[in-house]
Amino acid sequence: MAGTGCATKKFVLGEVAALDQKVEGVESAVEESQKRIKEHDEKLATLGSLISQQESELSKFDSKIEEVKKYARGKLILQETIRNEETKFKMDSYELSVEAKEKLDEFVEMLIAQDKGVYLEIQGHTDTTGPESWNLLLGKKRAEAVMEYLHKKYNIPLHRMEVISYGSSEPAAENTTREGRVQNRRVEILVYE
Repeated sequence: MAGTGCATKKFVLGEVAALDQKVEGVESAVEESQKRIKEHDEKLATLGSLISQQESELSKFDSKIEEVKKYARGKLILQETIRNEETKFKMDSYELSVEAKEKLDEFVEMLIAQDKGVYLEIQGHTDTTGPESWNLLLGKKRAEAVMEYLHKKYNIPLHRMEVISYGSSEPAAENTTREGRVQNRRVEILVYE
């Protein structure tokens, strides 16, 4: 029996030694993994910091772009809206009515009173009736009709006017009611010095 006990003791010691080696191997693998995780965490923190810096720089850049746009456009000194009830644009039409021309004449009188070199941004808007591709074209045609009238009647140079169509993308009112759609069919003129 003594021989069996010794063999068992040797066996157990051998098994313990093997387990100790495995544990040491696992411990060193865990340490190595923790080291790599720490390195990755440091890299992620560095990347996060760089991303934050880039976002800050982009934000500053966006602000500068907006400043340049405002400077290039000039200071907004007058805004006039010509709505459907005044222009009486017929459905899918961009022809100016007599009332619209009278409203534009009043507008030009205000411009003359300003006695400044100005730049006009003429924006065409529509309601949501019809596909957006058509609304963009119709908004542009309405704005161009205003620009053409101002150029032909008052000799306002074309290089002092710009036409932009927003179609139905910037409504002044809800498009769910007839009254709202009427308000959305409009031309807005922004005057910059």
